[in-house]
Amino acid sequence: MTGWAAVLTVTMGIFSIVTTEILPIGLLTSIGSGFAVSDGTAGLTMALPGYLAAVAAPTVTVATARIDRRLMLCACMFLLASANFIAAAAPGYWAMLVSRVLVGIVIGGFWSIGAGLANRLVPEGSTRRATALIFSAVPLGSVLGVPLGTLIGDMAGWRASFAVMGVLSTAVLVALAVLVPPLPAEHVTRLAVLRDMTRNVGTRFALLVTFLIVLAHFGAYTYVTPFLERVTHVSSGLITVFLLAYGVAGILGNFLCGTAGARYPYAAFGLAGGLIAFATLMFPLLGRWDAGAVALLIVWGVGYGAVPVCSQTLFVRAAPHAPEAASVLFTASFQATLSTGALVGGIVVDRTSPSTIMFLAGIAASVMTMTVLSRSGSGLARPRSRPRPVG
Repeated sequence: MTGWAAVLTVTMGIFSIVTTEILPIGLLTSIGSGFAVSDGTAGLTMALPGYLAAVAAPTVTVATARIDRRLMLCACMFLLASANFIAAAAPGYWAMLVSRVLVGIVIGGFWSIGAGLANRLVPEGSTRRATALIFSAVPLGSVLGVPLGTLIGDMAGWRASFAVMGVLSTAVLVALAVLVPPLPAEHVTRLAVLRDMTRNVGTRFALLVTFLIVLAHFGAYTYVTPFLERVTHVSSGLITVFLLAYGVAGILGNFLCGTAGARYPYAAFGLAGGLIAFATLMFPLLGRWDAGAVALLIVWGVGYGAVPVCSQTLFVRAAPHAPEAASVLFTASFQATLSTGALVGGIVVDRTSPSTIMFLAGIAASVMTMTVLSRSGSGLARPRSRPRPVG
């Protein structure tokens, strides 16, 4: 039971990080009006953490390769708590951006280390279930974190949402220190290992399809609240319900991928991309009505719920001999693309409309879907080795 308590604590750490990272999605217009900046400029709160995480993932992992992993997890959670309290008390937009820089460092460090710890915390026969539990924190952050954060923001102001996350991060820090056993570094990740992985055909393919689908998703989803407010004309209270429906669908997508994605990662990834493509392309047409918007958010949620697990699975299958290095590349590529999507989406929204970014995201997701399905029958889809599935 001690091992499972440690797994649950790491899961809560990732839940806190994911929720903190994407919390501005539900509070974007409130943050923008609070600092008198446009929605596109407020979108920097989403873009900055991802870019910093992309740099921090390899840098922090390599620089601290010989340091006890429990100590690193605790240090990251201390930074996360600090970042949330800084955001809650930010006197100006510059302070808000400083807090998001800290969040980016935490994402790169904690996720790269924590995502691959299951096999060190539980017996070998329970590793798959423990890994699935850790990864469930990603959709849970959307299901519980963002809607509840948005609800708190509606009731007490957006700063209160970050204050609550600061308290939660502090509680997780204490739990990590008490429940996680010492974890001396075992496999030292070096830059040479990461460099060699990028020469691998499987890794390059994973990078390509991850870039396309994450760019599509976050380019559009970062600005779903402005769309719902201006195009669908949904009240602020109902937006929380809409995002909750999306999040519940995300858990369903994660569950379905956990059972099928490990055996058929290409088919699962292609289906996920297809669902996101359909939802975003239809949003400007059917998203003008409440029922249409909710239905499309559910389809979107199921699709995106499968994306992190499918992507991580492809990276691990491409380099089964270096699981931590695979997690580093997954984290770096995912976060850099997340930020690019949020940044490009902000530029498009400020110059055109929320409907335009939905359409462009649908095109990118469609290209990703066709790319994955075109390779599903090739040698890439049948690796020589059969490493342990991630999901």
